[in-house]
Amino acid sequence: MANEEYVTDDSSSDFTEYWIDLFLGIKGNEYFCDVDDEYIRDRFNLTGLNQEVSKLPTLIDIITDLIDIESQPEEHRDALEHNARILYGLIHARYILTSRGLNKMFEKFRNGDFGYCPRVHCQLHPLLPIGLNDQPRLASVKLYCAKCEDLFNPKSGRHSVIDGAYFGTSFPAMFFQNFPQVIPVHPKETYVPKVFGFKLHEYSKLSRWRQFQRISLEKRLVSHGIEVVNVPGGFLVDGPREEDSQQ
Repeated sequence: MANEEYVTDDSSSDFTEYWIDLFLGIKGNEYFCDVDDEYIRDRFNLTGLNQEVSKLPTLIDIITDLIDIESQPEEHRDALEHNARILYGLIHARYILTSRGLNKMFEKFRNGDFGYCPRVHCQLHPLLPIGLNDQPRLASVKLYCAKCEDLFNPKSGRHSVIDGAYFGTSFPAMFFQNFPQVIPVHPKETYVPKVFGFKLHEYSKLSRWRQFQRISLEKRLVSHGIEVVNVPGGFLVDGPREEDSQQ
């Protein structure tokens, strides 16, 4: 019996599927974590959300399973379900900045639930969801790679239509403040186009400029007494350079 799953037969069942479980089970909602009922019922956590959705108390009762959406008038069910999903997403953006929410998202990050960076030199570093705006209906969710510090569109069309406000603009920064042990070291490698082994002139100039900027930054860090080698969030270096030893 311990391994028995939810039964979907409406005729007779001793099991009930909860609204949050159903929401998280929808294909495309893999980025979301489950928000605690206690957090949802705390009115302080919902401050200002009544301006985004109507019938806030009813939606809360639906999300926390205090009332069944099937008990609502049929002509209002679709609108209530739609607004309930919007409300859950907006609550989710606040919840994942809390200690419990961050821990849940850390497990998803560690499992690669958000995908991996497509950049070759990032070597499949796990991504994090991020919003470009904290206001809903303005921009879809993007994926942030802390290794190359760039943003990417989700591969799946189901994920690319998720509102970025359901994760917010502050989540990755808060995530790495709480879990500094997973801050990656930035890669030095950059791709330089070549023709028969010879670098293209314009791209080689760009490559030299990037290398100059990196070396200049490392020198400034060293001059301020900051160790560069293997510092989380810093740059990998092959070893002490001759010019540094002469300073």
